[in-house]
Amino acid sequence: MRPTFTRSYTERAGKFSNPAARQLLEVMARKQSNLCISVDVTLKGEFLEVVDAVGPYTCLIKTHIDIIEDFDQDLITQLKNLSSKHDFLIFEDRKFADIGNTVVLQYSKGVHKIASWSDITNAHAIPGPSIITGLASVGVPLGRGLLLLAEMSSKGSLASGSYTEGAVRMARDHRDFVIGFIAQNRMEGIGSRGFEAEVDEDFLIITPGVGLDQSGDSMGQQYRTPFQVVAEGGSDVIIVGRGIYGGGVDIPTIQTRAERYRAEGWKAYEARLK
Repeated sequence: MRPTFTRSYTERAGKFSNPAARQLLEVMARKQSNLCISVDVTLKGEFLEVVDAVGPYTCLIKTHIDIIEDFDQDLITQLKNLSSKHDFLIFEDRKFADIGNTVVLQYSKGVHKIASWSDITNAHAIPGPSIITGLASVGVPLGRGLLLLAEMSSKGSLASGSYTEGAVRMARDHRDFVIGFIAQNRMEGIGSRGFEAEVDEDFLIITPGVGLDQSGDSMGQQYRTPFQVVAEGGSDVIIVGRGIYGGGVDIPTIQTRAERYRAEGWKAYEARLK
């Protein structure tokens, strides 16, 4: 039996019961893009301008909606319209980390009402399985998907070893809602970590810390190339932010950079299939 990560995105899409996972893989195949762009700007107008510019090149737009200083519901309306216009999914990088009852409210209520517009969100595994059941009570009826943080790209991260193993076990118990991991490499079946791959299981691996022109920053971020992440590490989606829109560059430059990362990510995926 071929390992899941050596199969095409199209082939794998039909294996997922979760609608968000299927839709993401289908978009990736349709657009020939495994690029997720993290749009971490703080003003509504600039945010929407960047999303509109990079939309044609990305399969997934990652947001930190609570950093938008002039947030309003019109921003969400326009973001959803751009999602339809450019054919991408939305990933709110909320990193939930509380007990079940609290995350239910954080996910569904308040100013941002994340579950109403974000196809995918994520959570730390620290609180235990209750965080998944809480989020699932809101997200499953809406067809949403959850990523667990199994590893992080910052130097000195404590998300490793037994923590990572625990995240994998939790995911396997909640496959209707947990669609994969934020991780540096493919998780399942890595014997050196004591994981025992189940028959024909599949999880999406979404990897931050991807860069073509730099190896790190002053805040502890560490970067690897798309080839290292996708072809060698077995990840499915690369996350890029400042490497595309950093420095306040103009829209044509942003689009050129987005296409460069899209092409490099897809080339790495094709190399993995071979």
